[in-house]
Amino acid sequence: MQDSEMWMNASHETSPVLPVVPENAHGTHRVVLSGPPGSGKTTAAAALGRRLGLPVLRLAPRPQDARVPCAGLLELALALPALPAARELTAVLDEAVGRPGSPDGSGSALRLRRQAAALLREALPMTLVVDNAQWLDPASAAVLGWALRMTPDLPVIAAERTWRPEPAGHWCGEDAYAVRVPPLTAPQVATLLSPYRLVPREVTRIHARSGGNPALALALARARGHTAAVPIAEDDLVLPAPARRLVGEWLDTVSEEVQELLTFAALDDRPDLDLLNEVAGPAAESLLAEAEAAGLLDPGQPDGTVRCTASAIGAELAARLPSHARRLLHARLAEASRDSVRRDRHTVLAADAADPRSALQAARAAVRARQRGDHALAAELSLLAAQRTPHEDGDLLTERALTAARDAAHYGDLSRGRAAARLIVGQDTTPDQRVDALIALIDASGQHLRGADELFAAALHAAPGRPDLTAQVLIRQSVWANVSEGDPHRACALAGRATDLAEAAGDTTTTAMALTMQARLQRVLGHPDTATTLARALSLPRAAFIPVNGTPQHLAARHALFDDRPEEARTALLPLLVEAERTGDAEATVDILRSLAEAELRAGRCARALDHAHRAQALTDGTSLSPAPACYTSALVEGTAGRTDLALVHARRGVDTARQEDNRVFLSRNLFALGHLLLVTGRPKEALEALEEVRDLEKLQQVHDPSVLRWHPELAETLVALGHLDQAQSLLDDTRRTATDLGRDAVLPALERAQALLDAVRGDFGTAARRLNDAADRLHHLPLERGRTLLALSHTERRGRRRAGARTAARSATDLFTTHQAHPWAQTAAHTLGRLEDAPTDDDARPRLTSAERRCAELAAAGASNRDIATALTVSVKTVEATLTRVYRKLGLHSRFQLAHTVTPAHE
Repeated sequence: MQDSEMWMNASHETSPVLPVVPENAHGTHRVVLSGPPGSGKTTAAAALGRRLGLPVLRLAPRPQDARVPCAGLLELALALPALPAARELTAVLDEAVGRPGSPDGSGSALRLRRQAAALLREALPMTLVVDNAQWLDPASAAVLGWALRMTPDLPVIAAERTWRPEPAGHWCGEDAYAVRVPPLTAPQVATLLSPYRLVPREVTRIHARSGGNPALALALARARGHTAAVPIAEDDLVLPAPARRLVGEWLDTVSEEVQELLTFAALDDRPDLDLLNEVAGPAAESLLAEAEAAGLLDPGQPDGTVRCTASAIGAELAARLPSHARRLLHARLAEASRDSVRRDRHTVLAADAADPRSALQAARAAVRARQRGDHALAAELSLLAAQRTPHEDGDLLTERALTAARDAAHYGDLSRGRAAARLIVGQDTTPDQRVDALIALIDASGQHLRGADELFAAALHAAPGRPDLTAQVLIRQSVWANVSEGDPHRACALAGRATDLAEAAGDTTTTAMALTMQARLQRVLGHPDTATTLARALSLPRAAFIPVNGTPQHLAARHALFDDRPEEARTALLPLLVEAERTGDAEATVDILRSLAEAELRAGRCARALDHAHRAQALTDGTSLSPAPACYTSALVEGTAGRTDLALVHARRGVDTARQEDNRVFLSRNLFALGHLLLVTGRPKEALEALEEVRDLEKLQQVHDPSVLRWHPELAETLVALGHLDQAQSLLDDTRRTATDLGRDAVLPALERAQALLDAVRGDFGTAARRLNDAADRLHHLPLERGRTLLALSHTERRGRRRAGARTAARSATDLFTTHQAHPWAQTAAHTLGRLEDAPTDDDARPRLTSAERRCAELAAAGASNRDIATALTVSVKTVEATLTRVYRKLGLHSRFQLAHTVTPAHE
C-alpha cells in the first residue's frame, strides 16, 4: 500500500473484524484515534472515514519523516497532483528549501499556511485521514493545524499511538473528539482467528497473550500454525519473531524506566502498587501512568494488581533478561515483598537452579500456598521444587513431581502437569508412581487430551498385575468413552470392570469412584440398577483425595436435580463446594458451582443462580478448563434470569467448543440450551435445527432416560409451532411412555404443557386448559416451571376467547417471574398481560384481520420468513412487510414471538 492514496468508499471492502468505535464519534468532524501498534487504528480510521460517505485522502508519515521539516505537507501536495493548489504548494516548498534558513521562517510559514488552506478547500468534498500521526513533523502539524481552522467543514481523522486531550487541543482541531481504540473482545478474536481453525482453548489463550491486539493475535496464531505439535504454554518466555517485533515496537513507545518497572511487574505473579513503589520509589505512579497511556497496562483489575494489557508484554520483557539479570531482579523483589510465600518464591528464583536448598524452600512455600487456597501459586512452586531437586535424589524428585502433577491437575494447569509428568517418566520409578503421574496428566488434560489411546495404553502397561492401579486407569477411560466417544454403553462396561478389579484388590476408595461412574452411566442408559449401584457407592468410606465432583455424594445431588428435588440437591452441594474450594480443585469447583446454579434456578432463586454461574464461568476462563460445561450453565441461567442475547452467546460458544473438542455430552447440552433459547425468543425454525441435532446425538449415544437432558418437550413445542403436529404427538407419546416405565414423574408436567399446546392448535381449548391447570398444580415447588406453564395457559385461554382466564393466568405468571427475578420471562409475561388488559373484552369489538392479513400472519406465526411468505402468497416481499406491519398494529404486537402465541400458525 502506498503512503498516500485516495480511497473511495466502494473500492475497499469492510474487514470482518473491526475495532469498536463509539457511535457518538461518527457525528463529529474531527476525531483522534489512539492506540498501541497493531491495535487496528488504521482499520478503524478507514472504516470511520468510509462511513462519512466521502472520498478519503490518507496520509501516512513514517518514523524518518518526523525529522524532516514539512515532509507531511509535501506528502499532502503529492497525493493531489491534479489540483492547481497542490502544484502551488509544491512550488512554495521547493522555494523554501532553496532559500537559506528554515522553511518555517515567518515569510515562508505564512505562504505555506495560505497555500495549505487553499489546497484543502480545493480538495473538498473529502475526508482527510492522517495515519501514524505521531510521526507527522512539527512544522507540517503547525501549518495543517492553522489551515484546518480555515476549513472547519473538512472531516479529519488522525490516528496515533498515544494522545490524551490537553488544554491546547490537537493540531487537527481544538474540539477534536479523542477515542482510544479498544482491544478486541474474546468473540472478536475468535472471529479474527477463525481461518486458522484453532481449538477454543488456543483462541482463549491467544486472546489473553495478545490482550485483544489484532496484529499480535494474528502473529501468535500464525506461529501456532507452524508449531501445532508443540504443547501450548510450555515456552511462555519465548514469543515468535513477528510477535517479538510487534511487542518491542509497542514497548519502544515508553521510556526505559517504564520498561524496567514493567519488568518487575512481569516477574511477580501478583504485583500491586505497594510492591512497585518499594522497588521504584516515588516515581512508580508517574511511570505507571506513562505505561497506561501507551496501552501497556490494564488498570481495571478488580484485585488491585498491576497487569500488562497483554501477557506477551511480560513474556517479552522477561525473555530479554539474561539469567543473571533476572535473578538480580528477583532478589530485589524478594526484599520488597511483604507476603512471605511470594518472598520465598522470589528467593527461590533468585537462587542458582542447582542449589538444592532452593528446592526445599519452594516445596515448603508450596505447602503454605496450598493451605491458604492460592492454588495457582502452589502449582508453580511445587513444580519449581521438583525441577530443582537433584536427579540423583530420585525418590524425593519423584515425590515432589507427583505433588506438582496433582497441583497442576487441581488447578487445570496443563503445561505444568505435562512438565511434572515428564520428570516422573524420566526417572526409575515404581508402577504406582508412573500410573499416578499418568493419571494426574490425564486429569489435568481434561478435554484437551491428545493421543488418548496411547496415554491410556501407557498407563495400563505401567500397572501389570495391579488390579487397583488398572481400575484407576479404567475409570478415566470410562470418562473418555462417555464424553469424547459418545459411547455410554462402553463407558458403563469399563466402569463395571473397574469396580470388579477395585473390589478384588480391596481398594474401597477406587471402588467408590468406579461405582459412582457406573451409576452415572446407568442413569443415562435408564438401567434399573442405578439406585442400587449409587447406594453401594454411598455406603463405602469417604476418601479425602477423591475429586469432589467424582464422589457419590455429588452424583446423588445430580440425581436429585434430575428428579426435581432442588432443595435436597442444594443441601448436599453446599458442603461439597466448601471442600472443592478448600482443595483447590478448579474442575471440581466449577462442576459444583454449575450444579448449584441449576439447583437454585429450579428452586426459583435466580440471583443466586446467576452468581454461581458467573463464578463458574470466571473460574473456567481463568484456567485451562474446557469452556463447554460452564457455557451450558451460563446459557441456561442467563436466558432465564439475565439477558437472552448474552445467553445465546454462551450457548453458541459452548456448541463451537464442544464440536472442536469432540465432546459429545456437552455438544448435546449446549445445543439443547441454544434450541431452547431460540424457541422462547420466537425463532422456531432455527430452534428446530438445534433440537433435532440433540435428538440425533442422544439417539446415537443410546441415551434412554428423559430426565437427564429435557429436550423432548422443547422439541415437541417447536414442532407444534411449525405445524408438524403428527411428529410432535409421536415424540410426546414415546417420551411419556419411557418416563412412565422408568418412574420419571418429574418429566411429565413439561410433556403435558407441550401436549396442551398441541391440543390448542387442534382446537381443543378445553382439554388444553385442563392439562395446563393440572400441570401447574404439580409445579408449586418449581416456581419458574409453574410460571412458564401459566403463561402457556394464558395464551391458550386467549386463543379460546376466554380472556378473563387468560388475564388471570398471565397475572399469576407475571407475579411469579417478577418475584423470582426471572427478568426475560417477567418481561414476556408482563407484555402478555398488558395486551390482555388493554384489549377490548367484547368479542365483537376485537380487531379483525382481512383474509390476506390473516393468511400472512398464520404463515409468519409458523416461522416462515418474509421471503417464504411472499413466495407462498405470490406477492412481493415489500407487500408482506406492509401487511405484517398492519397486523402488528391491529393486534398490538411487537414481535413474531408474540404473533406465534396470538395467531394459530399455518400447517406446513
